[in-house]
Amino acid sequence: MRGLLEDGAAMLGAGAAALDVVQRMVAGLEACGFHIAGKGSAPNAAGEWELDAAIMDGATRKAGAAAALRGFLSPIGVARAVMEKTPHVLLVGAGAEAFAAEHGFARVDDPSTYYTPATLRAVKPGELAHGTVGAVARDVSGRLAAATSTGGLIRKVPGRVGDTPIIGAGTWADQRCAVSCTGQGELFIRANVAADVSARMLYARLSLHAAAAGALADMQALGGDGGLIAVDADGNVATPFVSEGMKRGIATSAGVRDVRTFR
Repeated sequence: MRGLLEDGAAMLGAGAAALDVVQRMVAGLEACGFHIAGKGSAPNAAGEWELDAAIMDGATRKAGAAAALRGFLSPIGVARAVMEKTPHVLLVGAGAEAFAAEHGFARVDDPSTYYTPATLRAVKPGELAHGTVGAVARDVSGRLAAATSTGGLIRKVPGRVGDTPIIGAGTWADQRCAVSCTGQGELFIRANVAADVSARMLYARLSLHAAAAGALADMQALGGDGGLIAVDADGNVATPFVSEGMKRGIATSAGVRDVRTFR
């Protein structure tokens, strides 16, 4: 994560667009295999790998997402292509796979050998055991962007889709802030957490930190846990969580480099 932060900071410093940076960061996290996303994803209850991803450009509010995607190396790349090459926001299942194949995205040759699940711990009945990767950025032009990718719940029901590819629930970017969430997706959907951060900033005139904390508290009141990363138009960063820990990293133009797991 620290290495990716340095790469992303260098890209932003050289004038790269926030959208390109968040895609690069998430693609790197997908490929590393250390997280429940991309290579590190666990199979669903039927022994298949179904992955979700989304990306959003704050200046235009254009967004793209893919859900229950099987057999492709970088779901976040497919999500961006959905945004740029279709009039749609979300493609799922077989339709997403056909789209990815048509546009030449690299395939997973053998899922049984490619995927090295970051965790295969036992899951209790009804437990929403989860993991997600994401990135948010503000570029030198002031544009904001967010990207999120996940393998979903451990041993999830086939066809289950969580908050990650649902714009507003797990991923959001507009002119005020960019947000990427991780946690129990069903609860993040019910609380519409990512977009709620921006709404609290707009309607209640809250700071990024207060808005993020409020959105998470609302989700927690429903019985969920998790966290989010966010950046606003002024470059303020918030990384709150209501869980045991959350792997996260921050890089700023002022030279701040901070990588943490727990408080």
